[in-house]
Amino acid sequence: MTRKLLLAATLLGSVSIAATAAARPMTPEDVAKLKSVGAIAVSPDGQRVAYTTAALPDVTEGEDNGSTTQELKIATGPDMASLYLPEDVSPSGVTFSPDGTMVSFTWANDDDDRAVWGVPVYGGTHRKLAGVEDSDVRSYVWAPDGHSIYMLVGAETDEQRDTQRKGGFDAIVYEEEARLPRMFVAQVGETPDEDPRQIQIPGYVNSFDVAADGKTGIVMSQPTPQIDDTYTSQRVHIIDLGTGNVRTVVETPGKLGDVEISPDGRQLSMIAGVDKNDPADTTLHLVDVATGSYRALNEGAAEAAVDAEWLANGSLAAVIHKGASSHIRLYAPNGALLTEEPAEGLSLSSVETGGNNIVVRASAPTHPSELYFYSNGTFERWTNHNAWLSEIDFGTQRTFTYTARDGQEIEGVLIEPVGGAPAGGAPLILNVHGGPEAHDSNGWQTAYSKPGHVAAGQGYAVFLPNYRGSTGYGTAFSKQHQGNYTDPEFTDLVDAKRALVAEGIADADRVGVTGGSYGGYATAWTSTYFSDEFVAGVMFVGISNQISKFGTTDIPYEMYNVHSLAWPWDNWQKMLEVSPIYHVDKANTPLLIMHGEEDTRVSPSQSYELYRSIKVRKPDVPVRLVLYPGEGHGNSKAASRYDYNLRMMRWFDTYLKTGDRNAEMPSPRPMLPETAKGGGDGSDD
Repeated sequence: MTRKLLLAATLLGSVSIAATAAARPMTPEDVAKLKSVGAIAVSPDGQRVAYTTAALPDVTEGEDNGSTTQELKIATGPDMASLYLPEDVSPSGVTFSPDGTMVSFTWANDDDDRAVWGVPVYGGTHRKLAGVEDSDVRSYVWAPDGHSIYMLVGAETDEQRDTQRKGGFDAIVYEEEARLPRMFVAQVGETPDEDPRQIQIPGYVNSFDVAADGKTGIVMSQPTPQIDDTYTSQRVHIIDLGTGNVRTVVETPGKLGDVEISPDGRQLSMIAGVDKNDPADTTLHLVDVATGSYRALNEGAAEAAVDAEWLANGSLAAVIHKGASSHIRLYAPNGALLTEEPAEGLSLSSVETGGNNIVVRASAPTHPSELYFYSNGTFERWTNHNAWLSEIDFGTQRTFTYTARDGQEIEGVLIEPVGGAPAGGAPLILNVHGGPEAHDSNGWQTAYSKPGHVAAGQGYAVFLPNYRGSTGYGTAFSKQHQGNYTDPEFTDLVDAKRALVAEGIADADRVGVTGGSYGGYATAWTSTYFSDEFVAGVMFVGISNQISKFGTTDIPYEMYNVHSLAWPWDNWQKMLEVSPIYHVDKANTPLLIMHGEEDTRVSPSQSYELYRSIKVRKPDVPVRLVLYPGEGHGNSKAASRYDYNLRMMRWFDTYLKTGDRNAEMPSPRPMLPETAKGGGDGSDD
């Protein structure tokens, strides 16, 4: 990948007045070049912030296709950040050494496996600190004294299996050949420790941490690597690092999220579900390390705990989402509420601390994630990685609340067309999130699969509804859809349309739907069962048959516990009737279907089934199936993301903007810029 050279010390300056002179609409090419702040680490004294910026190669300018790469920077104040590594180093797992003199990270160079590396804060080149031969380091933690590093690495090499593969015997036994990762501790010195010591760990470990005493490990473990176990069976194990013996297990009944150790090592903060049917880990708990007992701090509240971090003084900072808005909350060591501040105009996604200083990652309606310093109720912006966004003419973005047919209040995020909705309403895209145990906040809402401000710049209104089943409004709200697929969750979408039409925002005859995963299910349902309500659909990695979905997914118990509350064989007919393929006779909505060929969450066969059913049963209805080789449950490569955005907008321009369900389908190949690899005129030649 070719990259523009960056200066080693770069001022991320404020936007110039001249740059705002000529506003223009946002384009798919703009989406392709966005940068955002990724991982964040604060130095022990709280004076420096190490962070990564994430970006894809800009295929619109001819850069080679690839996945996200990261750069390491250290900030010391607003608009003051320095680039710390060469451009060919893409770091992850960024943190400070305990003494704050070094920033460590994981990276694999051309000659070695992924290992732990470090770069001095006060100048000097990066060097390898620790690793395990023939194994990639998945994650690591510094010992509190800074003299050693604990590493979670892959399974030991199976030489017999490797020999078999070389002979062509490469068959895969499904769900039976998973191998467990290992943990090692290595001494840190001038050269890497060549003989790190292995520590026994329980089951399949996802993540771990080390308490301040240097003797206690906090291990998040599950029986197998299967994603269903991650959702249903992951637990916190408190272990003796000397022997590997498990001292106690925190027997939480539901999903497990962020876990952090208090400075004195006596408590954990733990974000988890309250029972096995809780759709998401959104409740903040305190855990007694000695006994494993725990208690909830915000159970039953109409909110979601997103992230938490301890301060040096023993208080706890937490990011709390209340619907589409964000708050920072501080608790005393005993769990008593100290203070809470709304993050006006921002969507907070994570919090990190150093000493008693607090830093958050946050986006806004007009920019992706950036670095903010929080102090005394104020969020001070430290970085600006997309200064060119000052050129963009954004549509007004705000929350919008409506009342569903049964009286339930539903909130969402509305992006109005640039210049506002015309008389009679604008074409409207309902952008439906997946899960449905997720929610959309009033922050940055434009991405390769999210039309956002690209659509607003082309005259569309975009609404992101937090329909029944969404998080952020309390566990009771997120459970309202359980045991009854499609209703009330998808009737909420019809009610959103009607509310926005009544407000004069949307044109009733020009409303479409898009979404991925469960949002893809919503798109399939609104393009079949509710087809008369919606004039165009763009479905991504979506569900079309709830019976065959069960047999081809890697999360059957997750589906049972937090969605259906029943097995398909309990009532085959009921499960069939909540499947879009059952309602293809009603379909007259032009539907673009896109799917990654390697998707294990929602098998590509789900898209094949719906495509074939429409193609055969309703041959006059426009339908197209696009497959992305090498992609899974969402696109990761730059070219496939850009391609997706182009296809989505072109489909909506053809059918939704015009309101013509019978329009001729656009060319199967989107037009690419001449500078892009494989660019051309979009013809079939």
